[in-house]
Amino acid sequence: MFHKKTWHEKHADSLSFGQRLADKVANGMGSWRFIIIQSAIVIIWMVLNIVGYINHWDPYPFILLNLLFSTQAAYAAPVIMMAQNRQSERDRVQANADYQTNIDAKKEIEELMIRLDSIELKKLDKIIQLLEEMKTK
Repeated sequence: MFHKKTWHEKHADSLSFGQRLADKVANGMGSWRFIIIQSAIVIIWMVLNIVGYINHWDPYPFILLNLLFSTQAAYAAPVIMMAQNRQSERDRVQANADYQTNIDAKKEIEELMIRLDSIELKKLDKIIQLLEEMKTK
């Protein structure tokens, strides 16, 4: 059986590798899982640097950690913006598909109304004809 692709499937098929990757990164960074894992890493980082008497690779005020966060933010912001732009495009495509569906439905309803009116007129004509036949008898 033939499966007609939805607008969402067509849009997903048109994305490049970079666009798919950006969407996955944005989805990952916008999740509780990411926040929890990142928070755990930061806490472990700080604890190891505060308690580590011998080896302090990033002593307080954790300048290396701040540098890592800055680098992460510098790359995350554009990736998230790309994903948001694509979401806007998906919304536009969906709105256009919904609009077209509404137009098609309106046309079908108008055609049905014309057919129903025609049937109604035929019935009325038939009733009038029967009444005239009864009158002449």
